[in-house]
Amino acid sequence: MQWELRYAAHPADAKNYDTERLRKDFLVEDLFSSGIIKVVYSMYDRFIVGGAMPTKAGSKLEPFEELKAQYFLQRREIGFINVGGPAVIKADDVEYKLGYKEALYLGSGNQNVVLASEDEANPAKLYINSAPAHKQYPNKKITLADAEVVVLGALETSNHRQINKLMVNSVVETCQLQMGMTELKPGSVWNTMPPHTHNRRMEAYFYFEVPENQVVCHFMGQPDETRHIWMKNEQAVISPSWSIHSAAGTSNYTFIWGMAGENLDYGDMDTRQPSELK
Repeated sequence: MQWELRYAAHPADAKNYDTERLRKDFLVEDLFSSGIIKVVYSMYDRFIVGGAMPTKAGSKLEPFEELKAQYFLQRREIGFINVGGPAVIKADDVEYKLGYKEALYLGSGNQNVVLASEDEANPAKLYINSAPAHKQYPNKKITLADAEVVVLGALETSNHRQINKLMVNSVVETCQLQMGMTELKPGSVWNTMPPHTHNRRMEAYFYFEVPENQVVCHFMGQPDETRHIWMKNEQAVISPSWSIHSAAGTSNYTFIWGMAGENLDYGDMDTRQPSELK
């Protein structure tokens, strides 16, 4: 287990950050290394962003120093979405198999969690989000067929996209963790446009299916004081509750969004029109 701590920032301070500082505080560049579980512990709602590319032998999800816990999920819940080859996740005595773009929610109380790949020549890539949990909810595997699906935008505005809500309260019970996947249609490059903020929860984005030699420009900051971070395939970015989160790519792509905070209402957001942005 490799872990890193990221502190929270006041928006008045963050607007003075240069490119290097923005990337250091908010960008998560290297998520997948063979046989290693990597996590970033953020002080934004104590949200954890991570990744694992396990071997066939498997890697156990262990607590790290900052959690002060006997096991990782003692006071936490966790979501996995597989963006690689077939995965096997064993939670105590139950085994779950995840294909590409399939998800698994594990509630607090699962003590022995092991992540593995079925085929080391085509390893699983498990994107991880975790949040504190006050109650134990049942584990549940979620496929795209189980998702609540919404299609938004249009090709004319370059934001035609399908939102797959995987871990929302209409699909699976959670304490505060929510996750989903948005797939942009060919010819569309803008996500979450028009953008929004929600002081009730923070958010993290993970970009994948970004074609080789293409990039995504992620926008953050307060609506009247925006900043940007250039991102490559399979990188994540932490978005504070006071920040917008939107992006445009040099091609279409897919991204996973994850949220934590006090409100599980997916529609609770404060929308800003593009003409308001500065």
